[in-house]
Amino acid sequence: MKLFTTAIVSLLAAHAAASDVFTLTKASFDDFIGDHPLVLAEFFAPWCGHCKALAPEYEQAATILKEKGSEIALAKIDCTVDSELCSEHGIEGFPTLKVFRGPESVSPYGGQRKSDSIVSYMVKQSLPAVSVIADKEKLDSFKAADDIVIVGYFSDKESNFTFEKVAESLRDNFLFGAISDAELTKAEGVAEVPGVIVYKSFDDGKAVYSGEFSADNLIKFAKSESIPLMGEIGPSTYLSYIESGVPLAYIFVETSEQKESFIKSLTPIAKKYKGKVNIATIDAVAFGQHADNLNLKQQWPAFAIQDVETNLKYTFDQTKEITASDLDKFIMKFIEGEIKPTIKSQEAPEVQEGPVIVVTANTYEEIVMDSTKDVLVEYYATWCGHCKNLAPKYEELGAIFWNNADAKSKVLIAKIDTPNNDVPEDIRGFPTIKLFPANDKENPIEYTGPRTVEGLADFIKENGQFSVDGNAINALKSEQYEDAPDVADEHDEL
Repeated sequence: MKLFTTAIVSLLAAHAAASDVFTLTKASFDDFIGDHPLVLAEFFAPWCGHCKALAPEYEQAATILKEKGSEIALAKIDCTVDSELCSEHGIEGFPTLKVFRGPESVSPYGGQRKSDSIVSYMVKQSLPAVSVIADKEKLDSFKAADDIVIVGYFSDKESNFTFEKVAESLRDNFLFGAISDAELTKAEGVAEVPGVIVYKSFDDGKAVYSGEFSADNLIKFAKSESIPLMGEIGPSTYLSYIESGVPLAYIFVETSEQKESFIKSLTPIAKKYKGKVNIATIDAVAFGQHADNLNLKQQWPAFAIQDVETNLKYTFDQTKEITASDLDKFIMKFIEGEIKPTIKSQEAPEVQEGPVIVVTANTYEEIVMDSTKDVLVEYYATWCGHCKNLAPKYEELGAIFWNNADAKSKVLIAKIDTPNNDVPEDIRGFPTIKLFPANDKENPIEYTGPRTVEGLADFIKENGQFSVDGNAINALKSEQYEDAPDVADEHDEL
């Protein structure tokens, strides 16, 4: 009996250990990438909390793809074991996910960290930007392939080219198909070609495009129609709301009953302002802390609008009862520019001692948008471990420019505590570092290189208006220090 029990335990342990995610090492990595046409690789550390949270989702995604008979491979690399391999691929945080199409084609993973999102994203990567659909059976199958698919109906090459251009730019987000069969086009209710239909698993099921057939218009249409009329904001949907470019109205709710009540009363308003403002519920119990980012108190229900382009927030008076009629008026005033944003800002320092200038929301325009200086800004959070690791290097970088009179007049190294100050930039992670060149403040350049003093200094030199070479300044200072006479040797001994 004991032997039988031991055998069962061993069998269960072996089953639990079975994984559809491939474990790679430095010795096996190159051959594996070369042998598989499409690989999603996770670079992780066992102690990382985000990696632990991702693990079951990643495993489930690998299993789903395997069951579908897909050739897409999901792999993982332990960076505490293979640090050299992770260093070669520029891994600075965990988890980092990258898409490999052979060793020479590598791109960052751009989807959410949920199993269904991982599967959806990688399936899109495996297909051509536009799939050719020849008959009704294939169209039905294509419609069922994802929650949102976009199909173009054409009879000319020029329109088809425009559609392919749109598909290339949005291939990470949607599946695109193309049909040229006249009978199938007519059966789908497309009266004129070129035509485009967004098929979706929510709202009315599909949306037909009308208007000038241009890439910009089609992109706006696709992003707008991919948002549910009254959806819910969460980890898997937040990014799509932000990337839509449409202002986002949040309604914080505590219970399912409260949620359903607001959906019923606000759906007509959501239809009224579709394309101008997206309205969605958010679970106040699970994500109540997000109210702080919208300058709301954590008392429910609550309502606020975020302009995703400027990151400005407009809060509904929390001392008043929230009614559909009042929200209708509030949204209309927002659209017409009759409401002032609610600004969250820390107190600015009375004296800036340097070498890193402290920016607040109230001093952002004055400091960051100073057209006489190249300004490098670190958007950080006090709780962020990566920000803490960067801090001494960033201070060292600041000192290079601060202690040189000519450099100080042209380059400013600055930082802003982003959770405690509203900023007009879309910051999605910490630290985020951007350079605002003196001659082009409207187009800041994000730094994506290694977080080193040398790398940041080179970035300023290459992208700033004044091309100030911080590394050269630092090297000269070091030489001067080394060549300085030993003062003690100049004194006579007593």
